[in-house]
Amino acid sequence: MSDTTVKVLVFSDNRQVREQVRLSLGRKVASDLPEIEVFEVATQGALLRTLDAGTDYALMIFDGDAQPSGGFGMAHQIKEEYADSAPILLLVAREADAWLASWTRADAVAPFPIDPVQLPQQAAHLIRARLAQVA
Repeated sequence: MSDTTVKVLVFSDNRQVREQVRLSLGRKVASDLPEIEVFEVATQGALLRTLDAGTDYALMIFDGDAQPSGGFGMAHQIKEEYADSAPILLLVAREADAWLASWTRADAVAPFPIDPVQLPQQAAHLIRARLAQVA
């Protein structure tokens, strides 16, 4: 990972969700971390092609309600099929889906609609852990 930026991958079929995530994260999620660069994908195929390209992401944020391939299933698939994947933060619209998020092995869960204070804090925590892991 670059010293100047870290890469964050956002998966959602909804352009507005991707935009809300990008705006909530801003350019830096914490003063002690490098700037972030957000990459967006809207489909399962684009997500898998992006991961297969081998780019090193510090964090992935998935929309649990993405259609037709939801973030829950994609998070589970990635944790099963990609060794040493970046941490996954799963956006969930219903508290009742928290049990399903645990099945996916997502590293964190954030409420949707997005909390513009909580999301960057969670992202910062996960990015710090990833940077420490790959150092």
